[in-house]
Amino acid sequence: MLGRFKAIRDALTRTRQTAFGRMATLLGQTEINEELWDDLEALLIQADVGVETTTVVLDRARAEVKQLGLTRADQLRDVLKTELRAMLVTPEPIDWLEAAELRVVLIVGTNGSGKTTSIAKLAGYLKGQGRSVMLAAADTFRAAAGDQLEIWAQRADVPIIGGQPGADPGSIVYDSINAALSRQIDILLVDTAGRLHTKYNLMQELKKVRNVATKARADAPHETWLVLDGTTGQNALTQARQFKEAVEITGVIITKLDGTAKGGMLFAVSHELGLPIRFVGIGEKMTDLTPFDPDAFVAGLFDIESQTEEVVES
Repeated sequence: MLGRFKAIRDALTRTRQTAFGRMATLLGQTEINEELWDDLEALLIQADVGVETTTVVLDRARAEVKQLGLTRADQLRDVLKTELRAMLVTPEPIDWLEAAELRVVLIVGTNGSGKTTSIAKLAGYLKGQGRSVMLAAADTFRAAAGDQLEIWAQRADVPIIGGQPGADPGSIVYDSINAALSRQIDILLVDTAGRLHTKYNLMQELKKVRNVATKARADAPHETWLVLDGTTGQNALTQARQFKEAVEITGVIITKLDGTAKGGMLFAVSHELGLPIRFVGIGEKMTDLTPFDPDAFVAGLFDIESQTEEVVES
């Protein structure tokens, strides 16, 4: 747990040095007044928490301050941490990690979001948990997608089932599920198309892939995880809404958390869409995909000691 907290805290350096770092400073040197509330609103929106989620957080914080009779800004810090934490859906334990039967996970997202590398890192993580993993290269619309995934499969040392560019993605999914069943694979990770000629075509293709998975195995897919680029801020929220409308998203993977000052977008994605964040990408290495810990995330944003060290080092 301590290792995970440090990894997430370190990945939040850019977000903490901007809006949340200034918020921590603000909460340490003033009284609670309207100007403070206005400043907090501006900082939360700057951090890409989003207008809707920011409004909910501050309305709840105002009510708590009034109920408790708080007057000092430093007393408000814990209230804000509690309300921000409440915006994050707590992920249920991944009980299928222990399942004796095949589990099929669809990975969806736009091209450039880090989908392919996230699949490889996820495969590595699952292997580290003692599970056997297979990849399905069902993104046949982008010419290099299959080749890229095959390279990553080699790095992760997991088998992969694919097809020629332009092949029917549904047939690849069907064949992959049957192959995984015959080889007694624990988890099949399915890469899907990230871009077609129109968003409508993309979403229809994803629906088709889901339907084919169900035909191959009645209870599949068991999970559908959406990969979002953490550096895109509120644009990621727009993408998430579109994917959720088209397919039954059950969780989110946020990539490039270490390279963004917009870490607040996690609150908006989780709260406004009611989706748990399953994993976050915190670096380039194969091991730099970690299960999301909401408590560690919020604590890392308000890590005053770490913030002080960063200022001194800079």
